[in-house]
Formats: sequence, structure tokens, C-alpha cells
Amino acid sequence: MPLIPGYEYGPLAEGHAYLDHPLFWPVHLGSCLRGEAAEEAAFGADWDAAMELYRTLSAEHEWPVFSVPLRSGHTLHVVYRNLDGDRGEDYLIHHPSWSGAETLAVDDGHFMGPGTAWHELLAVADQPATTGVVDADARLLLLFPTLGDASLPDDAALRLTAALDALTAMEEPAKVADLLLEHQGQWEPAHWTRTDGVWTNDGGHSYRNPANPFALPEARLREISAALNG
Repeated sequence: MPLIPGYEYGPLAEGHAYLDHPLFWPVHLGSCLRGEAAEEAAFGADWDAAMELYRTLSAEHEWPVFSVPLRSGHTLHVVYRNLDGDRGEDYLIHHPSWSGAETLAVDDGHFMGPGTAWHELLAVADQPATTGVVDADARLLLLFPTLGDASLPDDAALRLTAALDALTAMEEPAKVADLLLEHQGQWEPAHWTRTDGVWTNDGGHSYRNPANPFALPEARLREISAALNG
């Protein structure tokens, strides 16, 4: 189990075995599935089984962690933070030289983000890896809840559909992909800009918007931008 500075208090547990469960993906993407139509398309007749899996993933005695290593030496961690009364998913980035992990996005009732642009999701998904989450489709879907991008390319739905088709049992993956991209994360889709090699956005809840008082320091923004963009 990887050590994540700042999360020593949690009963962290390797979560990668869940990735082979087709229902893990609609459960993981649940906050991005807005409305009855989206939930029906994603879960179909498997709602009860999905809710049972959700209860397992949310158990206080074990916090599943999914790790996505990057060629830069950084690692993205998705932590199911199962605190009683404060459950959610934390999307972190860490480098061995840092004293603590930095938060890119938080998927819960007090959400923070976006943490990534679409081109960054693809860059991370397509980086080769031999440890952690190695499958490109799994990396894409795992990090999808961090997305907030108002300028999606025309082929975004095709790439997302292919990932859903490969890893889930959804009957209409193209429909689900369209619904996911319509809303993306819990926040409004942000506009991303690149200045002196650093990607930032205008999201009011984003750690990557320098205008926010809680934004990450400039040096961290630069390093994170380089790591995510390969």
C-alpha cells in the first residue's frame, strides 16, 4: 500500500481489484451522472447490485486507493475518504520530494475542482506504466470526475465511449458518454489557458485557478502542469 503524506490517519487499502468489476465504473462516475435518464443508462437493471458495491467502497474500516504513476515521477492517487459524515473521493498528486500530497479535486458535497482539462486526461491515460493502474481506459475513467473543460474536441465522445464499452456492461455506452461530457464534474466546465507553459483555468472552485485565494502556489502549478501534460 503506497504511503500518502497527510493520509496516515486513514485505513488506506489497495483498491485495484475493484477495477475488474464492471459496476465499479458507474458507481465511481455516479456524481457525474446527472438525472434519472443518465442513471438508468449507466446502471440499467443493476441498481441494487451497484448500491451494494457502493456500500462496500464506502465502508469506514477500509479506504480504497487507486494510484496512477506518471513518467515525471509524480503519482496521482484517488482516495475514497470514508470518514463518518465526511465521505468523498480525493484526487491527489504527489512526488517523493514533496512533504505532502497536493489536492487536484474533491468529489463530495463540498466539491473542489476542476483539476484537469480534457487534453490532460488523455495525456495521463496514454502514458505507459508498469505499476498502479496501467490500462489507458481505466486511467481515463478513474480520473474523469476531475474534468472541467468548456472546449472539448469533437472526438471526445468517441474516446470516452470506447473506454466505457471496454470496461463496463452498459448497453448504450455512447449515450452515457454524451451525458457524462454534457456535465463533466460537479462544477461548471472551465476555460483553460496556457501561459509560459503553465495550464490554469477560471473555475471558481479550482486549485488551478491562480485568482482563487486557495490556489496552489505558482511553482506547484508549473510542476503539476508539466507532469499532467507528459
